[in-house]
Amino acid sequence: MPVRDHHSAAGAGTFEIGGDLTVNRLGFGAMRLTGSRIWGDSAEPEDRDGATEVLRRALELGINLIDTADFYGPEANENLIREALYPYPEGLLIATKGGAVVYGPGDWGLDGRPEHLRDACEASMGRLGIGHIDLYQLHQPDPEVPYEESIGALAELRAEGKIRHVGISNVTPDQLEAARRIVPVASVQNRYSIAHREADELVDACERAGIAFLPYRPLATGDLSGPGGPLSEIAAGREATARQVALAWLLRRSPAVVPIPGTSSPDHLEENVAAAGISLGETEVRTLDAA
Repeated sequence: MPVRDHHSAAGAGTFEIGGDLTVNRLGFGAMRLTGSRIWGDSAEPEDRDGATEVLRRALELGINLIDTADFYGPEANENLIREALYPYPEGLLIATKGGAVVYGPGDWGLDGRPEHLRDACEASMGRLGIGHIDLYQLHQPDPEVPYEESIGALAELRAEGKIRHVGISNVTPDQLEAARRIVPVASVQNRYSIAHREADELVDACERAGIAFLPYRPLATGDLSGPGGPLSEIAAGREATARQVALAWLLRRSPAVVPIPGTSSPDHLEENVAAAGISLGETEVRTLDAA
């Protein structure tokens, strides 16, 4: 495995979220830091020291976008970020989400009611120790609540200065347009990877509108990384890993794409960041696009 310490997330270029928050185009998804207990088995991460190490190493490697949610833990993820990184360095964007709730171990649901979103936003501010949230995202549309009411609540919080920018997640192109009619949308977060391209239309819409697209589960590769698969073949020729090539493909896919791979391992973190230094050639891109 090649040495990676000299690599930095800055090698992927930058994107201005909301037009005024400059982030390196390789972020960090914090969900995995609470381990298997992410779904509410415990309020404590499985390996607090290890999680703290990963967060601090992420910043050392040039990552300045961390994505979390009140749902992760629940609450433990936001608490951990504050414990590990507060006082936050200048230029660090901590994005969090509201609208998903945990009722018990393995039992969760959605709550997009305006009153819940207000309470959730203010609680996240308290856990993170901040006076406003730079990027607050609706976790997922709640089918029991009119979408316009949920987005309207975020618009009100933005008008009050509690949210700087609004993001949405797990949406369709029509829902993106509906939200934009109510409030400026700074980011969209949907599942997207080289193996799962259902959000292609959304990626293109975000690029046209200058909206950041934050793909979650960006390292899903399916059969493409198997023996003889295109990811494996390209990776072998570059002395890289299939995961690194998958991330490099995402970074090449659109300048609006800001992947947020998550891990609880410092070694995997450094492997992910090293992908920012891989510049795929045209033939490689055509091969992967057609895969």
